[in-house]
Amino acid sequence: MRLHLCAVGRLRPGPERSLVDDYLQRFNRTGRALGLGPLSEHEVEDRRGGGMAAEAALLQRACPTGARRVVLDERGAVMTSPEFAALLARWRDDGCADLAFFIGGADGLEPELRAGADQALSFGAMVWPHMLVRVMLAEQLYRAASILAGSPYHRA
Repeated sequence: MRLHLCAVGRLRPGPERSLVDDYLQRFNRTGRALGLGPLSEHEVEDRRGGGMAAEAALLQRACPTGARRVVLDERGAVMTSPEFAALLARWRDDGCADLAFFIGGADGLEPELRAGADQALSFGAMVWPHMLVRVMLAEQLYRAASILAGSPYHRA
């Protein structure tokens, strides 16, 4: 199952970029044997100031046709790391070829894009900066692959 991280904004060189790159590399290395990956990053920017609607259109274009869609949103489901790993494994085992995660910009995701998603996922009731959400998602994807591989990375 190929994974796609579709996000508004470009991570500039710095601590967030380093963390995302590290976790994506770890995920791709661990996930390969599990039928997970590769994970590719698709960064989009609305340079014309069209707001959430323009960002949503760019995100949808970055997403492969037929992909299962997951939006990161504070109104989404809160899961434990093992539950998230089990969800990924279930989708993989059900034959999902492409899985796309959407991370909005500073204003969040357009309501229509959220409503059309297959799953909404939350990292808690607090609102997180979209650049940190990307780091947190990359880490959780690596953690999920580690759980599925039986690695000691996740200690619960």
